[in-house]
Amino acid sequence: MESKNYHEDLSHIRSMMERSSRFISLSGLSGVVAGLAAIIGAAYVFFVFKREGIDYFDGDRNIFSKALVQELVVIGAVILVVAIASGYIFTANKSKKKGLKIWDATTKKLLFAFAVPLVTGGLFCLGLLYHHLFVLVAPATLIFYGLALVSAERYTLTDIKYLGYCQIVLGLLSFLFLGWGLVAWTVGFGVLHIVYGLIMHKKYK
Repeated sequence: MESKNYHEDLSHIRSMMERSSRFISLSGLSGVVAGLAAIIGAAYVFFVFKREGIDYFDGDRNIFSKALVQELVVIGAVILVVAIASGYIFTANKSKKKGLKIWDATTKKLLFAFAVPLVTGGLFCLGLLYHHLFVLVAPATLIFYGLALVSAERYTLTDIKYLGYCQIVLGLLSFLFLGWGLVAWTVGFGVLHIVYGLIMHKKYK
C-alpha cells in the first residue's frame, strides 16, 4: 500500500514539474486547421499564377510584377492570421478544460524561443523579395519555420521537434528543385501540419 502511494506521489510530482516547465496545452486540431488553410492558400496561388500566365515550374526564369508580389504577400498574411487564430482558439479551449493557464512564464519562454528564428527568417525572406529572389522564398520559409519549431521544443511537447526536422529537410531539398518550391511549401505547411495535428490530437486528446 505504501509502495502504491509512493509511486502515485512521484507521478503527481512529475506531472507538476512537467506543467511548470513545459507548455502542454497545444492542440493538434489547430495544426489541422493551419494545414487546411495552407493548402487552400496554395491552391489559390496556383490559380493566381495561371491567371497571370506564369508557369511556376520554370523556377528562376519567372518574373513577378510588383502587384503580384503584393498579392502573394497578402495571401501569405491571411494564411498566417488563420493559423495563429485557430492555434489560439483551440489551445485556449484545451487549457480551459485542463484547468491550466494559457499565459505564464513558460508560455513567454516558448514564444521567445519560437519567435527569434521565425522573425529572423521573415526578415530574411523580405530581403529575398527586395532583391527579386522570389524562387528562394518558399525554401527559406520552410527552413526557418523548422528551426523555430526545434527551438520551441524545449518549452512544449517534444514531438514538435520532429515536425521541425521534416520542415528543415523539406526546405533544403526544395533548394535543389527550385521550380517545385510552392509544392514543397504546400506539403510542409499543409500536409505535414495536418498529419502532425491528427497524430497529436489522438495522442494527447
